[in-house]
Amino acid sequence: MRGASVVAQAGGWGVLIQYGMTERVLVAKRGAVRIFRKFETLVGYLRNLGIVRYQVDASQYDPAAQQSERRRGDASERMKHAHEAAAYDDWLRSKVVVSLAGLEQGTNQRIELDEWAQIRAGKRGRAA
Repeated sequence: MRGASVVAQAGGWGVLIQYGMTERVLVAKRGAVRIFRKFETLVGYLRNLGIVRYQVDASQYDPAAQQSERRRGDASERMKHAHEAAAYDDWLRSKVVVSLAGLEQGTNQRIELDEWAQIRAGKRGRAA
């Protein structure tokens, strides 16, 4: 290996590896060009490979582009739904715990399946 070049790109930093007479771009497992969002992460990655000397081309570096590209509009909505689902799950689990405790203590009555079918049929009849 002759060396490496770190090149600024939209969204982060890419790496060109020079070996022999060829020069290749570092790619991810799925074949896309590997982009490092933070320069420090890239430095650590290269150091783990044993590459401690490299050239840096920061002519295309734009910190504003890196910050604006990272945001995802749907992330807030997705997290809101995840928190609502977790809150509902907690509520439901607490109801089940209370119901089971009531069955053990004898304060809750057990409804047999045929009795529950009659209750449900009556409620459906009233709803229709």
